[in-house]
Amino acid sequence: MAASDVAVGIIFLAQTVVGALGNFFLLLHYLVHYLMGFTVRHTDFMIQHLIVANLLALLCRGVPQTVAAFGVKDFLSDVGCKLLFYLHRVGRGVSIGSTCLLSVFQAMKISPENSSCSVLKVKAPKYIGFSIYLSWILYLLVNIMIISHMTGKRGNNNITSMKNFEYCSSVPYHRNTDSLYATLLTFPDVLCVGLMLWASSSMVLILHRHKQRMQHVHKNSSPRSSPESRATKNILVLVSTFVSFYTVSCIFQVCMIVIYNPHWLLVKMGAIVAGSFPALSPFLLMSRDSSASRLSVSGIRNRKIPNVRRNL
Repeated sequence: MAASDVAVGIIFLAQTVVGALGNFFLLLHYLVHYLMGFTVRHTDFMIQHLIVANLLALLCRGVPQTVAAFGVKDFLSDVGCKLLFYLHRVGRGVSIGSTCLLSVFQAMKISPENSSCSVLKVKAPKYIGFSIYLSWILYLLVNIMIISHMTGKRGNNNITSMKNFEYCSSVPYHRNTDSLYATLLTFPDVLCVGLMLWASSSMVLILHRHKQRMQHVHKNSSPRSSPESRATKNILVLVSTFVSFYTVSCIFQVCMIVIYNPHWLLVKMGAIVAGSFPALSPFLLMSRDSSASRLSVSGIRNRKIPNVRRNL
């Protein structure tokens, strides 16, 4: 085994293990709080679905990539390849949708009362659950087509006519359906990224105007920012990180589609970038004073006064 393969395998292993532990920790945190009767905010509900989507995207790509990097070949059957690629695409899509909903919802929550979003600001919490489940259904349906094109290498002798993914292969698309399939896959993602950029720009503008109006108050008060500002900054960091990794990942994907036989380094770098956000996002959520990183004393305080913090 070459030293480069070992190095790449170690990177995949570290990314998968660290990212999975971070996401499992957050998921366990929310589960314990739910069982103990603590108040769950609307943003916490969206973050829980984001965690599940991150785990799907991370494990379904990171585990087989790690195994393949350490020299194990042809270890997946046709069913295994179809299932792993399908779940990875669904997890990646729901991760995009959940992050988009987080940014849009937070932009509505901090918008002024006299803004055009004042009506949506009141009604938005009622549709959060519906929007999350709709994103799951949407990406479950859109990615069904990938099942018919993925196949395992075990017992497949006609490898030269297929796209090589190390542990799986992809049957070439028909020219007439290629553009339609690409549109179905990319349109929801592009729409979500556009909404994220709009929501992030709105939040930055709202916070800047609020800071200008409250400058005289800040001089005489504690330098600690409000909970809304901290939550908004946390989501801004999350969204900007996601958009950065997503853009780089799209560049790698386009290169692998355009290039008939891409270099092994291009394939592996694309997989590493694709797993970076699911691995990094739980630690971004645990930092910046997010709800998942509070001490249990904060949870007890929420339990005593649930109505005060329910809709923050």
